[in-house]
Amino acid sequence: MTTHGFTITAEGPFDFGASLRFLEDWPATSALPSDGRALRFAYCAESDWLPIGVRMTAAPGGVEVATTRAPGPGIRAEVARILSLDVDGAGFAKLGEADPVLGDLQRRRPGLRPVCFWSPWEAACWAVIVQRSSMLIAARIKQRIAERYGATLTLDGREYTAFPPPVSLLEAGGLGLPVQKEEWLRGLARAALDGLLTTEHLRSIAPEEALAQLRALPGVGPFSAGLILIRGAGAPDAFPGDEPRLFALLREAYGLPEDAPPSAYRKLAEAWRPYRSWASFLFRAVSYGVMDD
Repeated sequence: MTTHGFTITAEGPFDFGASLRFLEDWPATSALPSDGRALRFAYCAESDWLPIGVRMTAAPGGVEVATTRAPGPGIRAEVARILSLDVDGAGFAKLGEADPVLGDLQRRRPGLRPVCFWSPWEAACWAVIVQRSSMLIAARIKQRIAERYGATLTLDGREYTAFPPPVSLLEAGGLGLPVQKEEWLRGLARAALDGLLTTEHLRSIAPEEALAQLRALPGVGPFSAGLILIRGAGAPDAFPGDEPRLFALLREAYGLPEDAPPSAYRKLAEAWRPYRSWASFLFRAVSYGVMDD
């Protein structure tokens, strides 16, 4: 299959190898085929909901990208967002100079930026599928839905399946999930088709407003809203108001009392502006063991 190539240059520190290691170690993507040198996947582009295959490899100061169809500005922006290369990260390292705890994480894995879902739509579906389930089981279910209702593309001689676009799930039969979850997914599909679950919309409004809109969607609670905004839309400066797992990590790292209120965590995160999402990502990465030496 003919591919179309372009380069994305990072502004500020970036390590493509660190991104690959995260994807290999994170349970949600640990089954993604990898040869340790390239990231290959298929997804449905937000710009038109049509499938596209993508290959990323390291390049000096960024990544080389090959796609199975000609990439317009929208697709280029989407691909850059997946590795947080659409954000100028030059100021992030300076935050670590002022915050020794954050600085230690940055030194242990220099150049690791938030690695996002292929789209906010996929992030939202994942957030529903994984509820009350392990990530490994949820990953298998999500892949099964993709194989049944998504498109399969060939890239570098191997087949990759894209998770189906919103309209396909609206028209799909049984998804192999509890009835409530299937209803939630179809509600999310309608929201995506209405333009609410897009990077453009979610990053065009204040993070607090975006989180509130997401929490109003079917099956989306505080944790899921933060996941969709930060790891789906790639918003660089958002901080969830109520996430027990992240709060526990911050309590341990900064010596906060067990009964610290949510406002204490928000105050702590203020020092990370305009990279609150990036800092939070590093702490979550620790919980997956990705950053253990």
